[in-house]
Amino acid sequence: MQNIALIGFMGTGKSSVGRLAAESLQFEFVDTDDLIEAQSGRTIEDIFKQQGEAAFRQLEKQVVENLSQRQKTVIATGGGLVADPANLASLKTHALVVCLWASPETIWERVQTQTHRPLLQTADPLGKIRELLALRDPHYRQADALIQTGQRSAKEVVQQVLHQFQIARE
Repeated sequence: MQNIALIGFMGTGKSSVGRLAAESLQFEFVDTDDLIEAQSGRTIEDIFKQQGEAAFRQLEKQVVENLSQRQKTVIATGGGLVADPANLASLKTHALVVCLWASPETIWERVQTQTHRPLLQTADPLGKIRELLALRDPHYRQADALIQTGQRSAKEVVQQVLHQFQIARE
C-alpha cells in the first residue's frame, strides 16, 4: 500500500480529509476532479454541459490510469468515479481505498450552497442525492474501509483513515 484513495459521495469530506491526511503523512494530495480540469483546461461543469457525463467519465478513467504510477499520494476521487469497476480495480492495485460515508441529509446540508455540482442542478436535489447514493452504494461498499463522516470532525476522520492505512501496511 503506497497510496490512499478516498472514495464516496460529494460532500462526504474527501478533499478536506485528504488534504489533512496527506499533510500528516507528508504525502502529496491530488483530487481527480482538479486533475481533469487541469488536463482539459475546462471546469467539470463545462465538460458536463458541453460534452455530457460520458465524456467526463472517460477523462476520469484516463486520470485514474495515470495515478497508478504515483507513490506517497492521497487521492480524493470524484463521487461517481468508482461506478466504473475498472476505476476501483485500478485504485486497489496501489492504494488503500477508503470510502467516506454520510447520510443524504448531511450531504445536502454540506453542499446546498455550492453551485459547481452539475448532478444536483435539478428540482429535487435531495431526491437526486438519495437516488445516486442508492446506485453507487454497491460500489462504495467494495472499499477496503468505510468511515462514517456525518457526526465527526475532519480531524477525527483523518485519524481513522490513518489508522486504517497503518493496519493495511503491517
